Amino acid sequence: MMIDRPLLYTLRARLQESAAVVLLGPRQVGKTTLALTLAESWAQGAVYLDLERPADRLRLDDADAFLRAQGDKLVILDEIHRMPGLFEILRGIIDERRRSGQRFGHFLLLGSAGLDLMEQSSETLAGRVSYLEVGPIHALEWADLATDVLWLRGGFPDSLLAATDAASLRWREDFVRSYLQRDVPMFAPRLPAQTVGRLWTMLAHQQGALLQQARLASSLGVSSPALARYIDLLVDLQLVRRLKPWSGNVGKRLVKAPKVYVRDSGLVHALLGLGDLHALAGHPVCGPSYEGFCIDNLIASAPACTPYTYRSHAGAEIDLVLERGGRAWMAIEIKRSSAPTLQKGFAIACDDLQIEQRYLVYPGQEAFPMRHGVQAIGLVELMRRLQAH
Repeated sequence: MMIDRPLLYTLRARLQESAAVVLLGPRQVGKTTLALTLAESWAQGAVYLDLERPADRLRLDDADAFLRAQGDKLVILDEIHRMPGLFEILRGIIDERRRSGQRFGHFLLLGSAGLDLMEQSSETLAGRVSYLEVGPIHALEWADLATDVLWLRGGFPDSLLAATDAASLRWREDFVRSYLQRDVPMFAPRLPAQTVGRLWTMLAHQQGALLQQARLASSLGVSSPALARYIDLLVDLQLVRRLKPWSGNVGKRLVKAPKVYVRDSGLVHALLGLGDLHALAGHPVCGPSYEGFCIDNLIASAPACTPYTYRSHAGAEIDLVLERGGRAWMAIEIKRSSAPTLQKGFAIACDDLQIEQRYLVYPGQEAFPMRHGVQAIGLVELMRRLQAH
């Protein structure tokens, strides 16, 4: 089964207005599939190199000569972090082509580690590169099928499209092992992969909790600065999200700790050994997992907004605040219940921030009004509304 990903059209448009595009996302999320699909229809032709393959790296022994020889073809360099020295060469080629009138669509660069790759490329390719993030498949891309399947298995294509729940769980367990055995040593050779794995599992158990760095560090037997480096790595690999707290001046004492989520719900369930919906429904992580699933999907459908969480010391709380144009624009509460109830603290928090757009996301399909100007709504419908704004 093929899943049509709208990001393909965004990627094509970016390449038609930028000399180079960096496509960022975790392994197995579909970056290579997107790139190869684009290559098949690229008018000038395309060349694909996987820099994890020795044969392809060998072709770049004289990278400058090889890349210049491709003329006006689109050159796709997968796993670009394997050869960061290429950025200097790319800059020279891009500048030369620009002077000859070829301003757009030169290179597509694919990478798995966001922060390091963005720093390396932005220093060298400033003004020449655009960035796109590829996340797991979200609910609008899976809208015609059961959303609960997407929630259970997560959005990595091979997990989502597996023949059975058991096969999907095995794929995700192998995925976790491969990250710990391969990617952690590659991107952070000084960090013990076993400790990173224990932290990853602890974060799954505490899905959506406030980050209590000192307590986590004590549980792992590491220092607080070391723990911060471990979390930074998981965030950089786009496996964990730190949802920043709202910090605007509202005259209230606000909780300043971020909330932390394992970004893909399927990985949450794999880290906790939850292989089917029955096991998930009976586990304490069920509600927090659904909250994280909805938050990641909503953020994916609102790229023009900046996401925050909000919590005051008095107990007023909003699961997800979307900021647009410098002001809090939308407040979203999330409940895994077919008959959701609204907490008073949500309405108080909305009043604090003067937010008029107030929603409660629940697993049903029907939209209906609730107290305090809040509308209950299904996840997919709210995502559609966000994309329309």
